[in-house]
Formats: sequence, structure tokens, C-alpha cells
Amino acid sequence: MENIKRRQTRPVQVGGVTIGGAAPVVIQSMANSKTNDYEATLAQIIQLAEAGCELVRLAIPDQKAVEVLAALAQNSPVPLIADIHFDARLALAAMENGAAKIRINPGNIGGKGKLTELARKAEQLNIPIRIGVNAGSLEKRLLEKHGGASAPALVESALGYLEALEEIGFTKIVVSLKASDVLTTIKAYRLISEQRSYPLHLGVTGAGPLRSGLIKGLIKGAIGIGALLAEGIGDTIRVSLTAPPVEEVRAARQILQALGMQWYAPELISCPTCGRCSVDLVALVNEAEALLEGYRFPLKVAVMGCAVNGPGEAREAELGITAGKKHGIVFSHGKVIRTVALDCLLDAFKEELDRVAAEKAGRSQGG
Repeated sequence: MENIKRRQTRPVQVGGVTIGGAAPVVIQSMANSKTNDYEATLAQIIQLAEAGCELVRLAIPDQKAVEVLAALAQNSPVPLIADIHFDARLALAAMENGAAKIRINPGNIGGKGKLTELARKAEQLNIPIRIGVNAGSLEKRLLEKHGGASAPALVESALGYLEALEEIGFTKIVVSLKASDVLTTIKAYRLISEQRSYPLHLGVTGAGPLRSGLIKGLIKGAIGIGALLAEGIGDTIRVSLTAPPVEEVRAARQILQALGMQWYAPELISCPTCGRCSVDLVALVNEAEALLEGYRFPLKVAVMGCAVNGPGEAREAELGITAGKKHGIVFSHGKVIRTVALDCLLDAFKEELDRVAAEKAGRSQGG
């Protein structure tokens, strides 16, 4: 697989996590519990961390949330980001109460004066700030100048705030330029990447209504985030979904694995089915996927619905299974290695999976 050459950015430290520089792309999500509910929020943070989330953002709408943040930060397995809107005092308090990073939208925090005040405090405490510019809250003058929330408008807004921070020597900065329109988002990140070397937080906002939010968010996130990552742009990502936050983490990992940037678990490929399929392939795929959940090594697995074409169509798979009317086949790189009764197919697949796992473990240990 061809490696993606990533754009070099200035490294920024968020607690024990590095964003930018030579660090791998960092996965983020945001808790959707009420931050004031300590038990529920901590449980969600732990769930996200176990799923592979490396940074968790929390809404900080009031002083009570700031106080709970202090306790959460002491017990969180990952660094926490305080998300602040409208009240710069909350951002100042969050820095004193365990936030490893502050996310603000300068358009609603009080302008450049408040921004520089926050930056001076952040410099003292060695805390980075994410400048999050959103299409929905651009300055009126920029909307008029550019004829709407265009990519150049987003970038001009961000540059104005970045210059204010640079004037006071503050460079612990992460930048995001988000819009619900995928192409606007892509163009904005391309433009800003040519003008500054700060690490970029990628995301497409406005996933959609509850019924379609998961599908829409996945598609928009995969296209927007994936296109930029494929160009080497982006240092940390959040896939915004109208769904439980853990689904955002799973989606982010799938994007990174699809691009060959990280490998988290065996990759399962399957055919779309046709009239030749003689089994319930959806059920077979689901059962095979469940078997794969306990394995954490690079492997391409295929589950095909036709014993005639399955091995050939999935020749690149290191291990695969396919089902005919009476028998099942286990194959590797297009070659049949076992023929078994249909009701034994998944057991045979598990045996071969364990064999491959043992071989890979032996090679990794030099055996």
C-alpha cells in the first residue's frame, strides 16, 4: 500500500498526547452527557477511551461544569478538552481546573481582546487553544465581502485571530475550519494549510437529523476527512455523528485504516450478493465480524456468497470463506485450503484465524 506523505506541522502537546509534528493522527470525540453529571460523564469518557478515543471534549456551559471538570480531569484516562462559548471567564476557569486544551470559537467569545487574554493565561499554564472557526458564526463583514460562508471567508476569519495570537507570541494553537458543506470544508483546509503550519483538526459539522444522522455523518465525514487526509492534510479528527459518541470513534478508526494510516483490527470485505448466493450472507458476515472482534493484527478477511467466484474475486484476502449449496470453502489468496460442511464453516474459519494469529505472533517475536 502506498504511504501518504503528511504535511509537516508544528507539534502541540495536549496533556500526554501530541498533535502534529511526526505524531500519528489523533482521534477525538465529544461527550454528549451533561458535564455536571459526574458519574455519567466519566463513564462515557472511559467508554470512549476503551474504544480508541485519545482526546475527549466536554461542553462547559457554566461554573458548575467547571467544578465537575476538575474532578473528571483527575480520573480521566485521556486528556480533556473544555469547549467554551460566549463566556471567556469559563475558559479561564477551565484552564485552572484540569483542561488539557481549550476549544473556543473566537466569533462568539468576545473578539480579539478576549482571545489574547485567554492566550496569555494559556501560555502561563502551557495549555493549547483550538481556534475553531465555524461557517455558522462568521463575522458579518466577511459574509458580505465573500458573498456568504465560503472557504476564503473561513480562512480570512481564522487568519485574523491567528495574527492576533502571533503578535503576543502565542503558538500553542490548533486550527479547525468547519462547515456542513463538504466541498467548502475541503477547500478551506487546503487554503489554510498553505498559509500556516499549525496542526489542523478535521471535521465536517452538521451531521443531520437523528434518523439519517449516522449515515449522513459517516458519508460526509468519510469524504471530507478522508479526502484531506489522503492529501496529507490533518493532524487530529472528529467524525461528527448524530449517534452515541463511541460510534464517532469507530468511524474515525475505519477512515484511518482505510487510508492505511493506522491498523486497528482485521479488515473484513464481503460481496454485495447476487442471484448465485445460496446462503444468508448478511448473517454469515455478521457472525464472521463478531469472531474478528477479539483479534488485533493486520489481516484482510473476505466473506463471499458464491463458492464458484468467491476465492477468485477475493484473491487479495489472506483468509476468506465462501458458501455453496452443500459445502463451505476456506481459502487464502484465492487458493482453497479447506472444504467443510456448511454448519462447520465458521468453526473452520476460527481455527484458521487462530493459526494465522499464532504465525503472526511468532514472526513478531522473531520465532
